[in-house]
Amino acid sequence: MSHAPSAATLKKIEGMIASYPERSAALLPVLRAVQEESGCVSPEAEAWVAAKLGIRPIQVREVLSFYTMFRLKPSGKTTIQVCRNLSCTLAGAEDIIGFLREKLRVGPDGTTPDGRITLVTVECLGNCDQAPCFQIDGVDHGRVTCESAAALIEELEAHD
Repeated sequence: MSHAPSAATLKKIEGMIASYPERSAALLPVLRAVQEESGCVSPEAEAWVAAKLGIRPIQVREVLSFYTMFRLKPSGKTTIQVCRNLSCTLAGAEDIIGFLREKLRVGPDGTTPDGRITLVTVECLGNCDQAPCFQIDGVDHGRVTCESAAALIEELEAHD
């Protein structure tokens, strides 16, 4: 999305905005709609959303940087988010991250050459009792080992 969304998405966004007492309260659902259409929230889309909701661009950026569900650049068909916060790090998250980077042949916050899988690290997935953990397209996987991660990757590759 370089500037404005499609007519269908714009209509959806207008409905979202109308359902809130204040335009700015629609920020999260509007960002989801923008990302759903274009795969990420580009800097141009950030500016468009801010103008549409009558808020400052920094307010949009704050939300985008806080929530791990938003992507600032295009990503693969599947997204794996690995927690790197204290509980997960102490339980071996760095080993999992290193293993996944090697297996997928990606750098930090990278996407596989075929564009199928994006691997990102996040601060917390709120699943500390299951450390180390990650999410695949929003589905939690806890007490992950390199072996269980390998099995999940193989399953992803088999279904694609």
